[in-house]
Amino acid sequence: MDKPTLDGERVLLRPVTADDVPALLPAFADPEVLRLTGSHDDGFDEARLREWYGSRGDRPDRLDLAVVDKATGRVIGEAVLNEWDPDNASCSFRILFVPGTYGRGLGTEATRLIVGHGFERIGLHRISLEVYAFNPRARRAYEKAGFVAEGVLRDALRWEGEWVDATVMAVLAPDWFRHRGRPAA
Repeated sequence: MDKPTLDGERVLLRPVTADDVPALLPAFADPEVLRLTGSHDDGFDEARLREWYGSRGDRPDRLDLAVVDKATGRVIGEAVLNEWDPDNASCSFRILFVPGTYGRGLGTEATRLIVGHGFERIGLHRISLEVYAFNPRARRAYEKAGFVAEGVLRDALRWEGEWVDATVMAVLAPDWFRHRGRPAA
């Protein structure tokens, strides 16, 4: 995969690097971010994250982009196309933001940019994701970008002794080319 820079009105998406780790560290230390992403791993450290992010540019099967807030120039998150399946022209999508950067529509814009790239430049047919039932804010952002709920994975995550469902959502190329990430409400 090509590792592009995608320029939006309020965010810039560029290849993530190990140098972005200090800006991303607050997300990996925040209990709420870990809950919303279903991450049970509490062993995140800067050296391990630097190794991970430093290797993303070499991976031809995924696209890991840093989300930069153009108003401040700060890295505020990441947007990722992964689990690429070239035979079925599909991949998965995930996005992560550091605490304190939510609620301004930057995630929706970042989602539209990377998903649009997936369909318009890579030639994907399907982009999918899973969102946990306790994350309605993320689900709404995905719907605003054109993702449609397809089904529920019951009891997909055990969190603090409770089972949590995950909704599978996807957007297909024909739908994307009709609404370009702005479906009718």
